[in-house]
Amino acid sequence: MLIRLRGPAAALVLALVAGIAVACGSDSPAERLAAALTAHEPTTAAPLTTDPVAASKTLVDTFDGMGDATVDVEVNDDDTEFTWTWHLPRERDVSYRTPVELDGDKVTWSPTLIHRSMSAGDRLLYSDVKDYETPVTDRQNRPLLTWREVTVVSLDAAESASATELARKLRPVTDGVTAASIRAELRGKRGPQTVVALRAADAERIGSLDGIDGVTTRVEGRLITAYKNLRSPTTNGLEERWRQVVDAAAGADVSIVNGDGEPVAEVQKFPGTSPDPVRTTLDVALQQAATDAVAGEKRPTMLVAIRPSTGGILAVAQNDAADEEGPIALTGLYAPGSTFKTITTAAALRAGVTTPDARLACPGEQEFGDRVIPNEDEFDLGTVPLHTAFAQSCNTTMAGLSTELGDDALTDTARAFGLGVDYTVPGLTTITGEVPAASSPAQKVESGIGQGAVTASPFGMAVVEASLAARKTVVPSLIDGQKTTYDTEPATISAPIAAAIRSAMREAVSSGTATSLRDIPGLGGKTGTAEFGDNKHSHGWFAGIDGDLAFATLVVGGDSSTPALKVSGDFLRAAQGDMPR
Repeated sequence: MLIRLRGPAAALVLALVAGIAVACGSDSPAERLAAALTAHEPTTAAPLTTDPVAASKTLVDTFDGMGDATVDVEVNDDDTEFTWTWHLPRERDVSYRTPVELDGDKVTWSPTLIHRSMSAGDRLLYSDVKDYETPVTDRQNRPLLTWREVTVVSLDAAESASATELARKLRPVTDGVTAASIRAELRGKRGPQTVVALRAADAERIGSLDGIDGVTTRVEGRLITAYKNLRSPTTNGLEERWRQVVDAAAGADVSIVNGDGEPVAEVQKFPGTSPDPVRTTLDVALQQAATDAVAGEKRPTMLVAIRPSTGGILAVAQNDAADEEGPIALTGLYAPGSTFKTITTAAALRAGVTTPDARLACPGEQEFGDRVIPNEDEFDLGTVPLHTAFAQSCNTTMAGLSTELGDDALTDTARAFGLGVDYTVPGLTTITGEVPAASSPAQKVESGIGQGAVTASPFGMAVVEASLAARKTVVPSLIDGQKTTYDTEPATISAPIAAAIRSAMREAVSSGTATSLRDIPGLGGKTGTAEFGDNKHSHGWFAGIDGDLAFATLVVGGDSSTPALKVSGDFLRAAQGDMPR
């Protein structure tokens, strides 16, 4: 039914409707301000007060001081009070009320609008309360990384002429910081650039740097190695885990501070918990021994050690030259050369194409299809047992065995030893290597001697040795309680095959290619050289097992296994008393 109203009745209805519309569409000044504050919009909120300039500065300072916290501001029914609820990280809330006064269509400005205890120049400040003293420890709970005070030394890029004086001043306490290295760091940049962070003892030793143009210093806390010369590419991932642990246990504090940042009043405090140390599988003594061992080489040099019985990574070390290329001890891929003969021998024994005591030919060179494979310096042993061919590193013997294998035999065997497996190790980024299927005779002989398309990282070869010692695919780990995942299920390695290879490895040390290490009791290993580039140079490897320690050493461009043997020997001899047994 349509009803038409005319005259005074219609006018009355229209007036009522208009009044209702105005009432529904209008908010009070307090409500508008509360909405702007909830939206974190100080530039919108400030003009709604009687003193926009003062309000804007205090609101901006407070929102900055509260960091990632969000806020809900509600006004009571008679516009006389705000209820503030700050939502802090980790689901913590802070709620309180503040008085509100209106002045026409504005809200009377006062810092007490934000908190009753605030005065002019004050602001709210949210702070995490973290236990930075939480250490990162090794497998025996010895400190590995600790929170220490350091002095950060910077030089303005416009004052590069000061590099010589600064380098001279730093020389007694730093290695590798030269005038040339400082200038290289400054080149093409503007403003202060960090040169070095000094431990407290070193900063005290060199004294003041104030007299050097462009040099500035600041003191800050950092998580650093417990010992000055202890270095490892594992530390970045360990620091990330440490921060996660410390953050999860952190308390929080909301306070009022003045313009100088000094506390005025505490609003609310949330207690934290005491985090447990971040315990790792590393061994401080072994890591130091490995660090010292690789430091003596000028070429990029790496060493990785793993405990076969647990899969725990004991040490990862690389020298300055390697550091320039990144964490290549864990991710760098290189032809493994004769160290891969461990896989070739295992594959041949698994396939039944030979036996541990079989007598095999080891000519100085041999042709396989269109590929001629020589021994080093074309040495010729005639016919010898398999273990002797292994210990003396006969390329021709191993190449011959590889031609009798199926296309996937080396690939499958390598994966059983962990090479080619994609591990996700919490705290680390790692690549083990790749062993593609080989279908042609040329591919098989190249792969059989660790050349061609076969690649491995030092980490990958350490996993191979650890798996051989454990007689199963080792799953490497770094942080206690953090499980490693993988894309290939672990496999067992037959005891007779493992025994045969380990016996041959001990022969390599006692009378084969690694006799420079025969003074180390119980050591077994395999040397390796691998040509690269124009085939005029080669990488030098040594991988081995000593008790409950498996390791791999690589000297990039070493041209023989001799440098890798020296590094390995320096490591093992220094670590003798600390080796897990």
